[in-house]
Amino acid sequence: MNNHYECIEASINGKLGLINLNRPKVLNAINRQMVSDILSVMEDFEENDQVRVIVLSGNGRAFAAGADINEMAADNAIDFELRNQFKDWDRLARIKKPIIGAVQGFALGGGFELALCCDLLLAADDAEFGFPEVNLGVMPGAGGTQRLTKLVGKTIAMEWLFVGKRISAREALQFGIINRIVAKEILMEETLKLAGEVANQAPLSIRLIKESVLKAVDVSLDEGMQFERKNFYLLFSTEDQKEGMRAFQEKRKANFKGK
Repeated sequence: MNNHYECIEASINGKLGLINLNRPKVLNAINRQMVSDILSVMEDFEENDQVRVIVLSGNGRAFAAGADINEMAADNAIDFELRNQFKDWDRLARIKKPIIGAVQGFALGGGFELALCCDLLLAADDAEFGFPEVNLGVMPGAGGTQRLTKLVGKTIAMEWLFVGKRISAREALQFGIINRIVAKEILMEETLKLAGEVANQAPLSIRLIKESVLKAVDVSLDEGMQFERKNFYLLFSTEDQKEGMRAFQEKRKANFKGK
């Protein structure tokens, strides 16, 4: 893995692949290079059998305070179309390994969209979420309107997006946007603890659970049930299934290998 990136820090710690947004002087404002760096590392982690869980965090006072407006201000529709502006975001959504986010300070605009790409989210008590794009005469473009609506419903999403509302950590928890609130001082400790718990589970089970839950968001109950069932059957072809059930019978801890 290339460890030298312009906008992020990346490392591997045991079974965890760590990505830290690293433009603290601009509150980790997200530019195209940062998204490219994140995707590059995540795809490396995807191919690395050692890495079972990806942890995404931000360096400094914010997770990410939004998109880099200076980079975008002079763009036009044709620029975006020719560049395929959101192609890297689309590929981020197809990462199969679990992604756990740790949010402190601001997660606004593109920062909120990046947080919503995570499968689990822990937030510090000072965290604030929101889509302020309407105040700039634009709107979210990397999935914000879609993912937020699926999480909180149409009417709440409409209000928040229409007025560019800032959402506290407590409200984010209330509406199911985050998993839990923790004190800022122990945010990374608690995130790594949760990531470690997930990393010790059977990797193929985690992968197919993620796939099945994401499918449930977009299809009918019957179609989702059929998809779930095939994934359930598939896991009975894995060595980890045999190891897990044998370990249960022998009253010992399973040693999952992702096979």
